[in-house]
Amino acid sequence: MDWLNFSPWAGPALAAIAALLLALLVHRIGLLALRRLGRHTVIVKAVVERCNRPSLLVLPLFATQLALQGVPDGLAPIEAVRHVNGVLLIAALTWLAIAVVQGAADGWIARHPSNVADNLHARRIETQTRVLSRVVMGLLFFAGVAFLLMTFPRARQLGASLLASAGVAGLVAGIAARSVFSNLIAGLQIALTQPLRIDDVLIVEGEWGRVEDITGTYVVMKLWDERRQIVPLQWFIEHPFQNWTHTSAQLLGTVFLWVDYRLPLAPLRAEAQYLCKASKNWDGRVCGIQVTDVNERSMQLRVLASSASSGQNFDLRCELREGLLDFIQRKFPEGLPVTRAEIGGELRGPLDQPLPDGAARPAMQ
Repeated sequence: MDWLNFSPWAGPALAAIAALLLALLVHRIGLLALRRLGRHTVIVKAVVERCNRPSLLVLPLFATQLALQGVPDGLAPIEAVRHVNGVLLIAALTWLAIAVVQGAADGWIARHPSNVADNLHARRIETQTRVLSRVVMGLLFFAGVAFLLMTFPRARQLGASLLASAGVAGLVAGIAARSVFSNLIAGLQIALTQPLRIDDVLIVEGEWGRVEDITGTYVVMKLWDERRQIVPLQWFIEHPFQNWTHTSAQLLGTVFLWVDYRLPLAPLRAEAQYLCKASKNWDGRVCGIQVTDVNERSMQLRVLASSASSGQNFDLRCELREGLLDFIQRKFPEGLPVTRAEIGGELRGPLDQPLPDGAARPAMQ
């Protein structure tokens, strides 16, 4: 063991290695114990899994920092080594704090799954949790950067000079970061008041889509054709938009048809009822036909039908539109819109054209 006295770094190096190995052992045992304790608790399990990697850095760095405190100050580069280890420890602690918040958010969301029929409450919880957790993680990140910079003497001097001109610096920073702070405040408003939530169906700028994600500054909408629309949070505070699932996913849909005046409505209403009852997309609430407009050529019919969700309602409207058009073409072809003209003082339409000699007009079915 003469080499221990030969090198002044031999003792501190052995102490640091021993502390490192001890920290790894503590991490391994602690991880197994926490996993066993949290296997029946969703939140604890999520936090433990999120903290696995950052804690693998925090414990060895913390143990190494304790070991370095016992090294004499006269040893030449010890201050630099302590400073580097301290900077890494602050970064690892910041990572660990962010992982705790993220794990708690994941666990809380997992306790309220949204893959159920009535997921309104679950989507409300998910929206609030995601927005608030990202705000907290952003604050923790900035706090970690601030503590890290304070370990550098020149950075401390820069901070003191900035504090001396805090009024001007605050005004300039406020003007420069106005959009950032407005989106941050908008995110808090959305998290608390919830005009929109995760998986809500929205109409924004004429585009139909579902809310796929809500970040700290913008909302990601998944459109019907798989495109993604990015909308700043502040936009939802300043502009009106449609939310088709704000209180319920149930929806009324309309199908408009232009038909001739000669089309009888009773058989068409019976056919609409038959099509609705035969469709898996109808929820059994509303199915009816009304005349909503007329002009000099035809009349407009509105078919109103209800579904449990917007996607089902879209499919139901397509089924009704196709089925009713097919029904009119087969049973009442004269009910399709026509153009009438007065020829020789007699009003004629397509069905009023003269037939060949001996031909008879087909009977109505």
